[in-house]
Amino acid sequence: MGVFTYEAEIVTAIPPAKLFQAFVLDGDKLIPKIVPKAFKSVEIIEGDGGPGSIKKITFGDGSQFNYVKHKVEAVDKDSFTYSYSVIEGDALMNTLEKITYETKLESSPEGGSICKSISKYYTIGNFEIKEEEIKAGKDKALGLFKAIEAYLLANPDAN
Repeated sequence: MGVFTYEAEIVTAIPPAKLFQAFVLDGDKLIPKIVPKAFKSVEIIEGDGGPGSIKKITFGDGSQFNYVKHKVEAVDKDSFTYSYSVIEGDALMNTLEKITYETKLESSPEGGSICKSISKYYTIGNFEIKEEEIKAGKDKALGLFKAIEAYLLANPDAN
């Protein structure tokens, strides 16, 4: 098994508390509303949404995948950190054991946020992830981030 790590940093005008609320705390309802072609639904199938919970994400018609299951690893509202693992689903493509994501939101000097994320891809056997596959995943994540950012900027009173 190999582990491929990817780190990213995105700066936004949205303050950390508001962004964390939208992405993490309200994300199960808000994300399918904002990008319905990408995400059809998010349902908690085990637990209460906190650490140890299992969520099933059903992708929309615009996705090449059908579903994934996430295991929530940690949620910290005070430090604006969230981590989860993709543990099942066709997005693992029979080549990945799991993918873990760790996200931390920090205040930026301008009053917005710096979103720092670490993604780790755990491969099965000697499989190696190609750079273009990581770039494709990164581009999709950035697209989702930008869609939520645009929604929050257009709806400043949204929680």
